[in-house]
Amino acid sequence: MLRGLTTVNLFADDLGAARAWYAKLLGVDAYFVRPVEGPPAYVEFRIGDYQHELGIIDARFAPEGHGRQVGGAVAYWHVDDVQAAFERLLGLGAMVHEPVVERGPGFVTASVVDPFGNILGVMYNQHYLDVLGARTEEGR
Repeated sequence: MLRGLTTVNLFADDLGAARAWYAKLLGVDAYFVRPVEGPPAYVEFRIGDYQHELGIIDARFAPEGHGRQVGGAVAYWHVDDVQAAFERLLGLGAMVHEPVVERGPGFVTASVVDPFGNILGVMYNQHYLDVLGARTEEGR
């Protein structure tokens, strides 16, 4: 079911400041910015040897109940079928954190709170598949 870590998302009350801070830390600017009628709502960096995704979401879009006083991250695992994985997780006793949401072409997410209070994200991520495909073509 879980194929590989695809994206880690953080939340920030000041997305512009967070983008600048992470750009300085990582030595690269965000490669992707998604505005929602006004200032950006999401920025994303590609980092590391496998170009993993680090996303920062404007805290105004945090799911209900996601504490804004304490930082938090949602790690997303790539799955081939988000709806099926989400339903399976709920069937195993997880609670809805955020329902299935299409984020854009090739990107669908959902997250749950496991029975132990941890947030687990599942995602269909075309970038993950593109990187995997390139590695397969290179024979690695």
